[in-house]
Amino acid sequence: MAPAAMTAASATAAGAKPQAALLRHSACKGTIYLTFDTGSQSQAELIADTLKRHQIKATFFLANEKTINGDYSLDPAWSAYWKARVAEGHAIGSHTFDHDVLVKDGADGTLQVKPGFGAHAGKLQTLTPAQYCEEIRRVDQRFVELTGKHLDPIWRAPAGRTSPRSLAAAQACGYAHVGWAPAGFSGDELSSTAYPNAVLLQKSLRDLRDGDIFVAHMGIWSRKDAWAPANLEPLISGLEQKGYCFATLREHPDYLSQFKPSSKHP
Repeated sequence: MAPAAMTAASATAAGAKPQAALLRHSACKGTIYLTFDTGSQSQAELIADTLKRHQIKATFFLANEKTINGDYSLDPAWSAYWKARVAEGHAIGSHTFDHDVLVKDGADGTLQVKPGFGAHAGKLQTLTPAQYCEEIRRVDQRFVELTGKHLDPIWRAPAGRTSPRSLAAAQACGYAHVGWAPAGFSGDELSSTAYPNAVLLQKSLRDLRDGDIFVAHMGIWSRKDAWAPANLEPLISGLEQKGYCFATLREHPDYLSQFKPSSKHP
């Protein structure tokens, strides 16, 4: 997606503060975009507290995933958590309701997906483009019920798996896809034995560059030594010491135009 310019009028409509952003970033050597996908939610409070302490705005991508509390991340019990993130000014997008991992495009114009949760968890499902779009929009519908607010018009495909058909289906209902930079992969899904936290931290601090989108999860069931408790604070501090600032995807040049009011998205 080509970078898009943003006028002061469109920035105001999107809820951004152009002058404040310019002043903040004028002292920065570059900007890193921290993003967090839902997961077990074991690190949800730690992530929120760390971002708040550093006065950093990030971007969250939500699916209705099972949590360590025995509930799901879009259950009413999480309403206060998500309301607080909205109040703090974070951007929030869809990760598909049932964490639908794309398997392949069907020959008949459909998409084959494997949901991670929900009534069809682990079973191959065939969706029309309209049904695929609905899986993205279901998160927005639930988010409105929980917070009274709509999502930002962005989504991230589970496992990062997309196709021209899935991207077109999402775009048709008003959502732009957001992946991550190669250097922005936190590695928190990997084995902590083979990829210890110290090694992942060193790689991130070495490789991240201006404009990179970074991805981590709000808890991974399979990782023995959780990434966030060991790495989030030193990652942020280390990048700050290098002169980097942080922003939500509302300020990313590739996505600024997506946050204008649209007839396709509430």
